[in-house]
Amino acid sequence: YEISCSLVGSEMCIRDSIQLCFNLLSQRIYAIILIMKGGNNMLNFCCPVCKEELKLDGRTYRCINNHCFDCAKQGYVNLLQSNKSKSKRHGDDKLMIEARTEFLNTDSYKPLCDLMCELLQKYIPQNACVLDAGCGDCYYTGKIEKALADKNASIAGIDISKFALIAAAKRSKNIRLAVASVFALPTADFSCDAVLNVFSPFAPEEYNRVLKRDGVLLRVIPLENHLFSLKKAVYDNPLKNPKENTDIDGFILAESKELKYSITLDDNREIESLFKMTPYYYKTSRTDQQKLEKLNSLTTEIEFCVLVLSLIHISEPTRLQLIS
Repeated sequence: YEISCSLVGSEMCIRDSIQLCFNLLSQRIYAIILIMKGGNNMLNFCCPVCKEELKLDGRTYRCINNHCFDCAKQGYVNLLQSNKSKSKRHGDDKLMIEARTEFLNTDSYKPLCDLMCELLQKYIPQNACVLDAGCGDCYYTGKIEKALADKNASIAGIDISKFALIAAAKRSKNIRLAVASVFALPTADFSCDAVLNVFSPFAPEEYNRVLKRDGVLLRVIPLENHLFSLKKAVYDNPLKNPKENTDIDGFILAESKELKYSITLDDNREIESLFKMTPYYYKTSRTDQQKLEKLNSLTTEIEFCVLVLSLIHISEPTRLQLIS
């Protein structure tokens, strides 16, 4: 009896493994066919359980295997599998999101957004699919959506913070939003013409997987002196930002542009919002935090580098092996 049960269990395991391999292979063959035909102008999410395409039915996303995910009342869908994360707190909390939204609404970072829009106009095709991987409150994503209206772009955003997506849903009704990790993007292989990485965790293997052959990664990084005067107002011995490595396996630099300017904030609430939206706030003692509470004016440096990275062209079968 024990031997029989063991054999039945083994057969079921083998059967399930074969079915999973078949599903993954079918999905990848379909993705390659889409590339050869010029792609699909709708960026759809994939089921986090079986990786099949999710289709929206009313307010529910459903795959062919009948895995269902209901949309929250704000419009986003949660595709984060809790069993793959031991953390009880996912992403930026409500305080950080509120601070970021309040500061970004001053348009102090609009020059950065304009530069991103300019580069996307240059590098993406008509009917492009764009994924913002770590979209936050969609300040940049929302403006990009408007700027790419003439290209009929399909735009989606993912973030691990539900508080970010609650804020993001207020920016636009046309951007598909999902709670998900950048290290397990809920989109199919070779489905994106562009992926955005703007001050979010960096997951190059996933970008490589989801980008089409001629797709681009748009990455924004802070330069050495970014917000240095803000740091000087808080810390006795402020440190400059470390230089980031821009050599990424599987990618080649197509273009980079630096953006340097300064902003002056004449409102204590805006100064505190700027500080609270950064990681510095949570690593700073209460004594140092209080230094900003009486500050009513601040001029600080804004320094970014925007990188456009293209995939290194290799054959699709070889690329499939590399991302498997």
